[in-house]
Amino acid sequence: MSVISTNIVYFLIVAAIMVILLVWAYVTNHMQKDFNTITWTLMPVAIAINIAIGQIVVALKLPVYLDSIGTVFVAVTCGPWAGALTGALANIIWGAVVDPNALPWFPVAFFIGLVAGFCARGGLFKNWWKVIITGFLVALTAATVSTPISVGVYGGITASGSSFITAYLLQLGQNLIPSVLVTNYLVEPFDKISTCLLTFAIIQGLSTRFLARFPRPENVQVEQGTTSTQLYIAIAVAIVLLALYILLIVNLVSA
Repeated sequence: MSVISTNIVYFLIVAAIMVILLVWAYVTNHMQKDFNTITWTLMPVAIAINIAIGQIVVALKLPVYLDSIGTVFVAVTCGPWAGALTGALANIIWGAVVDPNALPWFPVAFFIGLVAGFCARGGLFKNWWKVIITGFLVALTAATVSTPISVGVYGGITASGSSFITAYLLQLGQNLIPSVLVTNYLVEPFDKISTCLLTFAIIQGLSTRFLARFPRPENVQVEQGTTSTQLYIAIAVAIVLLALYILLIVNLVSA
């Protein structure tokens, strides 16, 4: 909890916004469709996936995150409010049980789920190139919400491997906030687009009968091409994106 104490006002404001949004969604009946038995069953699995992948990434000091696959899956198949709650709970549980450094990022995870869910409701999860748009919008959201946390709580240097980009920019004489912003807007699109594409591939690998049990199966009905084709394209594009990103980082470090 000590990592939050120095920025308690920021977290109180963000937490208040989250609560207001959830209360509004409940009162106006926008939330109810997101939650059924399969949603509540899926959420703990999604949380465990987020934590497991996140811990592996942190341990390996990789310059990506990939800790939102479970959140995006719930957001797309169950709805934005279920996704937002899954994301926030994942980081809260992760921080409380495994790694305290994960706790301050719960607002980022909340808005990742919310934006991914609304994008899916808007038809942006029905083929691979629309999923790229979803990933980009999620990335912009994550970068914007995470910058104050990165600067205020950690001084710009976090446990993620992406922090070496910030450190590199600081060594070049850049100021802290611009360095963190550049890092976030560089890392997040590669990470979130890849995350969304991998989630899309997982969903396309599931049977239509199984997906019909979720609250919002219409969000993932393929518009163009067969399901298997969309799956293969999504995986290929995600791999290419990650490879290009790693190449970019290697060139940056060796420069």
